[in-house]
Amino acid sequence: MALLGSLRRQPANRGLVSHCTHHHVVVFLLTFFSYSLLHASRKTFSNVKVSISSQWTPSCLNSTAPELRPYELWNSSHLFPNAEEATLFLGTLDTIFLFSYAVGLFVSGIVGDRLNLRWVLSFGMCSSALVVFFFGTLTEWLHFYNKWFYCCLWVVNGLLQSTGWPCVVAVMGNWFGKAGRGFVFGLWSACASVGNILGAFLASCVLRYGYEYAFLVTASVQFAGGVIVFFGLLTSPKEVGLPELGADEDDGVEEDANRPLMDDDDADDDDCNYSIQATDTDSQPKAIGFFQACCLPGVVLYSLAYACLKLVNYSFFFWLPFYLSNNFGWKEAEADQLSIWYDVGGIIGGTIQGLISDVLQKRAPVLAISLLFAVGSLFGYSRSPNSKPINAVIMAITGFFIGGPSNMISSAISADLGRQDLVRGSSEALATVTGIVDGTGSIGAAVGQYLVSLIQENLGWMWVFYFFILMTSSTILFISPLIVREVKLLLHERRLRMLTE
Repeated sequence: MALLGSLRRQPANRGLVSHCTHHHVVVFLLTFFSYSLLHASRKTFSNVKVSISSQWTPSCLNSTAPELRPYELWNSSHLFPNAEEATLFLGTLDTIFLFSYAVGLFVSGIVGDRLNLRWVLSFGMCSSALVVFFFGTLTEWLHFYNKWFYCCLWVVNGLLQSTGWPCVVAVMGNWFGKAGRGFVFGLWSACASVGNILGAFLASCVLRYGYEYAFLVTASVQFAGGVIVFFGLLTSPKEVGLPELGADEDDGVEEDANRPLMDDDDADDDDCNYSIQATDTDSQPKAIGFFQACCLPGVVLYSLAYACLKLVNYSFFFWLPFYLSNNFGWKEAEADQLSIWYDVGGIIGGTIQGLISDVLQKRAPVLAISLLFAVGSLFGYSRSPNSKPINAVIMAITGFFIGGPSNMISSAISADLGRQDLVRGSSEALATVTGIVDGTGSIGAAVGQYLVSLIQENLGWMWVFYFFILMTSSTILFISPLIVREVKLLLHERRLRMLTE
């Protein structure tokens, strides 16, 4: 049985191109840029923190304030006695956003599996754009400054932004089968990094007019993107009369293209008749419950692993420019530009590692090898000399081995987990599983931001990197049962091929 399965895999990757239509391209681009716009608005907030901090401190501590506004108007807007407290509050807003985003991911995944994914995604994009506009633009135009109001808006923004990732992964999972999924999702998961670059570009273009215009531009573009998604996105092939993934049981190539990540190749055929949900004659099957999704093989292990890995990945996202300025004394603008190389490494790593996992038809061994190299690259980067070219090279290598696996778990592997035989390859578990994996990861990322600042303040940057190495090693530990299982399957298939030669 395993031999037949391995033989069926050979034409599966070739089927990726033959089954691709212009609808697949449109879905790829719409989902890619919809999440890029969501990430761009997050990046905008990071890019204008210095301007916001200056606005929230009194004029006696800000020499440029009297030149910008009348003294009375300026001092009526200050919230904090000094820049340190303003910066601390901005960091608190980051933590608030991450925790509300994590909670929202669990809920959004369940909602996405029960409502139309296009409606949920477009609603999240448009409503989040309005919240961003209220937070950064309207409050400044009205000269209304209130800490609790800012906190409430950012909680709401985190909940609304959480609708994005589960929905776009679910839509992509509906359109792209396992044949080539690692490569396609590895390339597609660059959307977050592209969003970071887009957000920085949009903010820098208008920041000289005031930080409120940076929020205005990104919110407007995101709202327009939500409208386009509402009218243009196709959530599944059946909307245009194409067969759904796994619908044709007699097509060997398509059957193997949707073979789940966690499937046992030498399992008895009768075992696959079990389904976690009852057969439904309706065209729209019922979505599985939250706890049922948690019980799917691999979901809990990958969720815990992603909590550790996303902690490291997001710590680089939030702290890398600060680390470069603080540790090497480089200018903030130079540190911002140099930090892009980490995203570049992640984009390349996710694409190449996804392609390799497609060839092997196994994800966990590829992740394990990459994460082992990540440990070495973290140790090497912690000892990088005060040289921008050398630092950029090591940073890109680190992004390759950390950002790549992070992109794989959050996209391709989440789609694999949501299309297992236990849910009969239908789409009703995709958003729920994606929300569980990414939500658990976001909780780890939120906790990590506090721990990084605590470790850095008391022990120094070197211990921060030791902490990153510990978390990366924990990621390998959590998926070790899956690594052992998939390596055994690879060896078993190799022995069978040698016997047939």
